[in-house]
Amino acid sequence: MNALVFHAVKSPLVLEVRPALAPAAGEVVVQLRAAALNRRDYWITQGMYPGIAPPVVLGSDGAGVVVRTGEGVDATWLGREVIVNPGLDWGDSQAAQSTRFNILGLPRDGTFAQEVAVPAAQLHDRPPHLDWREAAALPLAGVTAYRAVFSQGGLRRGETVLITGIGGGVATFALQFAVAAGANVYVTSSSDEKLARAAALGARGGFNYRDDAWAKRAAAEMPAPNLIVDSAGGPGYASLITLAAPGGRIVNYGATAGPPEKLDLFKVFWKQLRLQGSTMGSPADFAAMLAFVNEHQLKPIVDRTFPLSEGNQALAQMQTSPQFGKYVLTIAPNL
Repeated sequence: MNALVFHAVKSPLVLEVRPALAPAAGEVVVQLRAAALNRRDYWITQGMYPGIAPPVVLGSDGAGVVVRTGEGVDATWLGREVIVNPGLDWGDSQAAQSTRFNILGLPRDGTFAQEVAVPAAQLHDRPPHLDWREAAALPLAGVTAYRAVFSQGGLRRGETVLITGIGGGVATFALQFAVAAGANVYVTSSSDEKLARAAALGARGGFNYRDDAWAKRAAAEMPAPNLIVDSAGGPGYASLITLAAPGGRIVNYGATAGPPEKLDLFKVFWKQLRLQGSTMGSPADFAAMLAFVNEHQLKPIVDRTFPLSEGNQALAQMQTSPQFGKYVLTIAPNL
């Protein structure tokens, strides 16, 4: 089988021919039709991720057909069309992941290949309304958004939500989920074009954070948000604390702009805010996310597709984050 293999930081992935995979006990081999990129993959190639241990096949998201099963696996999985939950060994607590938690694509070989071996417990049936590319785009970003919005954010119908950095995979799913749940959604971006695309997906308004006065505009043009979903942190975090409604929640699933320059604890306690972290999602979150996607017939936004052989070009595109939604690698021919 062909696989895109990471060998060294800041070096291109190498397309290699590897032996066909053999599943261990409790595992299956999925013949992949498509795989999706995440910011995590780019960070690994740049040396900006813990536990980097090449060589490894990157890729956390994939969809395909089960072609081989290991000892102890229910034979009914054979031939089924599936997506893979990329979060392994979450543990027994819904509140937080265990110390054993890891993500497909490092340290375990991932989905930038024609085949991937995973525990059968990670399999879920492909949502029937999604094509292969859409199905591959869903898992990691979808479960991260679902946990941030619902499990950790506690979103309720009719609330006002502010989602920062629209256009990224998780933020775009968060927008789709919140709109489907009946929330009033507003977004931020550095791109007016992305704000316009968010409006087409149901956002009621948007603010370009490159405008120094964006927070003042937001305070004047939208109700104070009950929930803010953020991945940036950094200097803009102070504005989020100011904007949040009394009793509001701010959920962070990342800190791409670094730690906040200052944290006004007076506003935090006086407004009785809840600052909540969120990472990936539990098996229960993943199952609930799939049920929500199926119930509302939601479709991931696929910005662009690349053949597996052009995975390096796709990763290079992520350096400047021009995408709205997900980049997907097509693996099966004629997909």
